[in-house]
Amino acid sequence: MSDNIWGYQPTAGYVAGTDLIGYKVEATDGSIGKVDKHSDDVNSSYLVVDTGVWIFGKHVLLPAGTVQSVDEAERKIYVALTKDQIKDSPEFDKDKHVGDTGYHDQIGGYYQNQRRA
Repeated sequence: MSDNIWGYQPTAGYVAGTDLIGYKVEATDGSIGKVDKHSDDVNSSYLVVDTGVWIFGKHVLLPAGTVQSVDEAERKIYVALTKDQIKDSPEFDKDKHVGDTGYHDQIGGYYQNQRRA
């Protein structure tokens, strides 16, 4: 895996410009929700996932570097994380998300540590 947690892996099969909103997101051990928002900006690519009733309506911010693969035919995104890793992640804060590099550092640090675990 690349060291850039905020960039899609070259092997993920993501094509820049693809609209991922509504795609289902699959952890290594099952479905976690669907994409509510996404960005493919260089060095700040991410998915915002609506976990629905699974974690009581929590939204999570997943850096693009956690994406293993994108299946356009099935409209599914596979991430290299377990449901528990996602459940235990910092909650998405839409106010801090824009322009707060410390928030992105916090989120990125959490997922970098999960990838090493």
